[in-house]
Amino acid sequence: MRRLPNPFLLLALLAIGATQTSQGADTDPRTSLGMTDAERITFLAEMRQMLASIQGILAGIGAEDREAIAAAARLSGNRMARATPPSLRARLPQAFKEIGGPTHLLFEEIAVRAETDDMADLSTLTGKTLEQCLACHARFRVD
Repeated sequence: MRRLPNPFLLLALLAIGATQTSQGADTDPRTSLGMTDAERITFLAEMRQMLASIQGILAGIGAEDREAIAAAARLSGNRMARATPPSLRARLPQAFKEIGGPTHLLFEEIAVRAETDDMADLSTLTGKTLEQCLACHARFRVD
């Protein structure tokens, strides 16, 4: 029997988003990453890609398609992290880097482990990756 990531995690993500939206930027306790408009556009596109990677990984797990899992995971791995402009990387807080770096490494780990690991183990690792995403979104904002 395959185990999928905890559905309550997705609900928690949605609840945090709804709470933050209803509170507004004035009372949002998260740390602003202080990006320029151009940086924000690029950064948010990367966040959408990470979400698409999670979706692709989960679809691959459901279909037991190891190549699809690895391909989806690689899109949000180290290549994405290395593409961060040096000017932005220099301004990002260390606390952000401490979450972001390991998250990209988790995507890489999923890609590697997709070759041999049990689908349930890949599902668990995907859940851990989502926990990293949740931690970052709960702590930081892009505005």
